[in-house]
Amino acid sequence: MSAPLYRDAAAPVAERVRDLLSRMTLTEKVGQVNQRMYGWDAYERTADAWEGHRLTEAFRAEVAAFDGMGALYGLQRADPWSGVAFADGITAADAARVADSVQRHVVSHTRLGIPVLLVEEVPHGHQALDGTVLPVNLAVGATWDPDLYEAAAAGAAAELRARGAHVALVSALDLVRDPRWGRAEECFGEDPYLAARFTQALVRGMQGDGTSYAPDRAAVVLKHFAGQGATVGGRNSAATELGPRELHEIHLVAARAGIRAGAAGAMAAYNEYDGLPCAANRELLTGLLRERWGFTGLVMADGCALDRLVRLAGDPVAAGALALHAGTDLSLWDGCFPRLAEAVERGLVSEDALDAAVTRVLTLKFRLGLFERPYVGGEPRENSHALEELSERLARESVVLLSHDGATLPLAAAPSRIAVIGPNADSLPQQLGDYTAPQRPGTGLTVLDGIRAVAPPGVEVTYARGCDLVGGDRGEIADAVALAAGADTAVLVLGGSSAREADTRFDSNGAALVASGAPAGMTCGEGVDLAELSLPSAQLALLDAVAATGTPVVVVLVQGRPHAVPELSGRARAVLSAWYPGPWGGRALANVLFGCAEPMGRLPVSVPRSAAQLPVFYNAKDHGYRGYVDQPATALHAFGHGLSYTTVEYGEPRLSRAEAPVGDPALTCSVTVRNTGERAVRETVQLYVRRLSGSCSWPRVRELRGFARVDLAPGERAEVAFVVEADTLASLDRALESVVEPGELLLETGPSSDRTNGACLTLTPS
Repeated sequence: MSAPLYRDAAAPVAERVRDLLSRMTLTEKVGQVNQRMYGWDAYERTADAWEGHRLTEAFRAEVAAFDGMGALYGLQRADPWSGVAFADGITAADAARVADSVQRHVVSHTRLGIPVLLVEEVPHGHQALDGTVLPVNLAVGATWDPDLYEAAAAGAAAELRARGAHVALVSALDLVRDPRWGRAEECFGEDPYLAARFTQALVRGMQGDGTSYAPDRAAVVLKHFAGQGATVGGRNSAATELGPRELHEIHLVAARAGIRAGAAGAMAAYNEYDGLPCAANRELLTGLLRERWGFTGLVMADGCALDRLVRLAGDPVAAGALALHAGTDLSLWDGCFPRLAEAVERGLVSEDALDAAVTRVLTLKFRLGLFERPYVGGEPRENSHALEELSERLARESVVLLSHDGATLPLAAAPSRIAVIGPNADSLPQQLGDYTAPQRPGTGLTVLDGIRAVAPPGVEVTYARGCDLVGGDRGEIADAVALAAGADTAVLVLGGSSAREADTRFDSNGAALVASGAPAGMTCGEGVDLAELSLPSAQLALLDAVAATGTPVVVVLVQGRPHAVPELSGRARAVLSAWYPGPWGGRALANVLFGCAEPMGRLPVSVPRSAAQLPVFYNAKDHGYRGYVDQPATALHAFGHGLSYTTVEYGEPRLSRAEAPVGDPALTCSVTVRNTGERAVRETVQLYVRRLSGSCSWPRVRELRGFARVDLAPGERAEVAFVVEADTLASLDRALESVVEPGELLLETGPSSDRTNGACLTLTPS
């Protein structure tokens, strides 16, 4: 008897899917679109050292209930929410074997032997024991280096696949439009163009070309679609008040870039858009994503999101039907999709709609090669050391020098005594960010460790914590002041933390639960939104007390969101921002402080003066607002800002032609930059478009449309040329289509969004 067509590796994927779908029962189909089990409940640790882990009866029952399993989330996840740690979790040494045992059970104990998708969180590296942690996305955005991130993403994918997983859930689509939002750290920044460049790099790095998957490449599900970064008041999972133009101009740009790059999937966001939660929004998931953009991948619901639809639909069966009809293909932990068979039988949704979702799930499994290679076996192994080096390089390039007196840094002419002070100076968890697994003892270096490792011989490094991260207790400040008074320089390490603790309380979807105040010392992370953006009172008191000693102060902000810290003006000789730089961020920061590396980071987000002036993103509508009576409307530090240890002079931008027809607008915009200081620099030259007339909608102040990084030796001059094409000049017409419109605009170049020079370009009708 010949093997069925779906087992024929030489047959086209579409034909294999059709053949397999034709053989499936309704129950089996429902099983393929479900992902309702927490992966850490699928195994348990055993006393047998050889066996190590065994599959649970709960897992076996889940497979049997649907005669198959579509996907299993978080088999290797470890953190306080899952309760998984080194004592009972899956380490790198065990991961491939446990993943293979899960896969072997599903394949061998089901009628059709359909492999299961093993889905893992990869927000900044695989969230698993022994997973290599990268700096958070906001740090990645601060590098303005998509090529470096692409290499790191490829390394993370190889690590994931070597451990038996297939699908990476990665935040990429949200923008920091309100820094009060606790998930700001998961965003590449506030700008759609910058986010799009990094989203493309992410997809290319993790997936390759996306048509087929090499054994060291993973399928990417991009989070979150769409507009989640624009929720009202910076409140997690709340409503948005976006109009169609704002959605398309700002919040869909990165998503479209990721889809064009070949992303395997998108996760529907929690927020509502135009009155409907994204997972139930057919206009968004089907009308836009599939019909208008031509997306053929799968749409995954966010955790327990479909259960929230019961309030709209009336019961779980109708809620599942609502989401399936809208275009959601794969569930996550909810009680609605498991009842889709009932929804079909009740006529609430057609079996054709179910077949379409199953088709997309099966297509991904075939494209990943799971029917031919369901087990890890002899696949290429991970190279964690190389990924660690990339993590540290990302951290080093992400450090932003916000302000500087021109003399205090770098500490190359090393002071004889350095006092390192502050609640973030010697805490590895507080520099890692949310969605991070427990780390093995000895992994990484804190800021204090880094300074001790990099400081020249003979330099004395002392340390005092000074105060707690949160609260107003000033009991430790006196000891810190004594150390600072006796030092030549005080490095004050302040900021925030997304570190989850054992006593943190969690919602059913893993978000931290907040009643009042920050849970267990967290000031950032999922579920941890702030009304005020200033640092906690004890940190500000510590800053005042240390500055009052007269010792030169360097402030380092280790944070996951831009805090409003105007209090630093006049108190610190230099201020640096490090957006949760990861395990090796301490050494990366120390290398910048001592001048072993130049500060290269640029702000991917505007830094406000206070929460009261929000929003302060640079690309607001250009209505000419002059500011409040009591404070300016401008940001304290603008998008794109970042200083170096030298000075760079910019010439005026020059266009290859000052007039161009909209049908053929190609030209070049060139600018001369010169290093006028005494140290080498890697300068990030930025290109902005500012519309003066002719657009069909009110223009924005300016819009980032390009950037280039150039290395300059002392005294060196370079010509930076941007190729300006239709995509650079395009805007959205009234139908929300991208077009080049007649009118006048400025092409601006400069080191940041608030320091640009412009050249006028006239676009004429063709």
